[in-house]
Amino acid sequence: SREAAAQIMINGFEPSPGGMLGRGVYLSRDLKKASRYPLLLSENLRVVLKVRVKVGKVKKIDHQGHPMQKTWHDHGYDTAWCPPNCGMVPSGLEEDCVWDPSRIQVIDIIQP
Repeated sequence: SREAAAQIMINGFEPSPGGMLGRGVYLSRDLKKASRYPLLLSENLRVVLKVRVKVGKVKKIDHQGHPMQKTWHDHGYDTAWCPPNCGMVPSGLEEDCVWDPSRIQVIDIIQP
């Protein structure tokens, strides 16, 4: 929502405590994917934040059960990346998880 986006612009992102890739801020370069969230919010109320990310050292996680699926940060990586159509995400869309929210800068709010 615009309200949530405004709060993120003021306070920054808050990492999810867990998820498919563990703790971090979940992002996608795919507008189709980003436009689906939040899942429980009506489509006409959703907005997408356009961001710039200093990804740092990136670990490709390209299959379920990857040995670093949730521990990539413990191995010195800043971002985990699931490429499109790798079997990690049912939609087949690309997804990223950034450990440190200070690496993310909001550039714009767009209507999907």
